[in-house]
Amino acid sequence: MQDTWFFLALSGFGLFGGGYWFFRQLARARLLEDTPTSKVRSAAQGFVELYGVLKGEAEAMQEGPLTGTPCLWWRFKIEERTGSGDKKSWRTLESGVSEAGLLLDDGTGTCLIDPRGAEVRPANKRVWKGSERHPRQRVSTGLIGSVLGGVFGKEYRYTEERLHAGEPLYALGHFTSHGAAREGFNAALEVGAVVREWKQDYQALLQRFDYDRNGQLDEQEWQRVRQEAGWEADKRFKTRLNQGDQHRLSDSKSLPFVLSSAGEDELAQHYRWHAVGGLLAALAGTGGLIWLSLKNGWLLS
Repeated sequence: MQDTWFFLALSGFGLFGGGYWFFRQLARARLLEDTPTSKVRSAAQGFVELYGVLKGEAEAMQEGPLTGTPCLWWRFKIEERTGSGDKKSWRTLESGVSEAGLLLDDGTGTCLIDPRGAEVRPANKRVWKGSERHPRQRVSTGLIGSVLGGVFGKEYRYTEERLHAGEPLYALGHFTSHGAAREGFNAALEVGAVVREWKQDYQALLQRFDYDRNGQLDEQEWQRVRQEAGWEADKRFKTRLNQGDQHRLSDSKSLPFVLSSAGEDELAQHYRWHAVGGLLAALAGTGGLIWLSLKNGWLLS
């Protein structure tokens, strides 16, 4: 009876878990295929698909934690071999992922990408083994070193994934734009912000506007402060206008957020193969439930 309940639970998990995975992955594939590619300059606000090249200056570069390779984004994992004989397995000791912003350029403009929460699928992935917990830019110990490490000491497996400047990037996520032209000029807010900034250094404000040198600002002097703050606010607004819109892609929490070195077709095909796996699991679970029902006479009772 105990075996019956075990196989019943296993079949039910295959049916419902596989079915959920099938519809989820299929929906993702169709979403990728049905979402048109937008240009940064003219993209609508909301859920968009972008395709461009990653940009990065030398000062924006990071280093891969395990190899020291210059890159724009990284993800790593350190695992330790545990168990013995046929029961060997890998146990994760450390892992981490970069949260630094990425800059995508599609020829019409640039978009800052916040990678937090994204499903990132980079082309650069390296997996190797060694006998030290931290490789620290060391190269792989090779076959002999791995064998000796596994026999006489601990064996570790390292995984590092990276995104590099100049690489193509497919991005799917929540797009927003901010800029002076979109926000408009709100005189009260802009002038008030300048005045509050100046008041933080009140002595400098007195030095500049206390014309009678009595240690305080009277009504006429305050009018002069507000007048010049208005000129400064207008100058700053025009500077922001010349800078153009600032674009950003991030996680919407409710829709897929994907960053991939592969293009749309390859990525959609990946999701469809995962959907096939879910469908097979659901069919196996259904077959298991039918078999259990026939074996135990549940369909006849």
